[in-house]
Formats: sequence, C-alpha cells, structure tokens
Amino acid sequence: MRRLIATKLGDYGNRRINLSARLAAIREDAGQALIELALMVPLFILLLLGATEFGTLAYDGIEVSSAARAGVAYGSQSSATAADIAGIQSAATNDGTDVDGISATATQFWSCSSTPSTQNSSPPTCSGTGNHVLHYVQVKTTAVVSSTIHVSGLPSSYTLHGLAIMRVVQ
Repeated sequence: MRRLIATKLGDYGNRRINLSARLAAIREDAGQALIELALMVPLFILLLLGATEFGTLAYDGIEVSSAARAGVAYGSQSSATAADIAGIQSAATNDGTDVDGISATATQFWSCSSTPSTQNSSPPTCSGTGNHVLHYVQVKTTAVVSSTIHVSGLPSSYTLHGLAIMRVVQ
C-alpha cells in the first residue's frame, strides 16, 4: 500500500515538473512569436500599401479607357455627332470625372471599304463594285496620375492613355 501511495505521489511530482517545464516552453515560444511578428508587420504593411497603389492605378487606367469609349459612343451616333468634336471631347471628360486632369482629343476619319486601313482626313471617292465610304470617330484620352506612395527608384507620376475607335452609324 505504501508503495502504491509513493508511486501516486511520485507521479504527481512528475506531473508538476512537466507542467512547469511546459509553461516555461510556452513563455519562450511567446517571446519568439512576438519578435517574429515585430519583424513581419512592416513587410505586411509595405505589401498592403503596394497592392493599394497598384489597385488605384488599375482603376484610373480603366476610367481613362472608359472615358475614350464614352466619347466615341457619343460621336458614332450619326454624322452630325461625329462632326461635333467639342461634344465628343466633353462626353469623354464627363465620363472620366473620377480621374483628375483627364483630357480628350477627338478626330474623325474616312476610308474605303476596299482599303479600311487607309485613313483619309476627308471623305474619299471609292470606286468599284460594292465599295463604299466608311466613317470613323477616334478619341484619345490622357491623364497624369500622381503616386500616393513615393518610393525612391519608382516614378512619382504615371501617364495613362486610352484609345477608342468606332464606326459612325450611316
């Protein structure tokens, strides 16, 4: 019986030693985890800021391209709207109001259906069977976007371009 009690007490003592060894190990691991966290937080913040900057530039690029499409959508409605260069440019810049400093340049050109890659500044005379005049509107948009995060080695501003060409409804 005494032996049984002794082994029971011995087990309790071993358990107590094991528990304090475990608590000491946990305290050491907690200190190590805190140091690792302190070293990694600046890297995570830098990664988050870079992703934010990239997302902002991507959004502005989409807005600049969308503004060019809005301009040609207005200009391609008829020959009268295609001739309204100021209205086309206004439609483009009004669509890109989320981007500061957006500018638009609109032009119209013509080509023959037999040679659509040849651009003429005035309506050409197209000869041949089934050959007819094609009328196009083109809008180029540009915006200079400044970077919110200034990192040495990277530019402080980016120039974004948009281009859209659409055939005018006859």
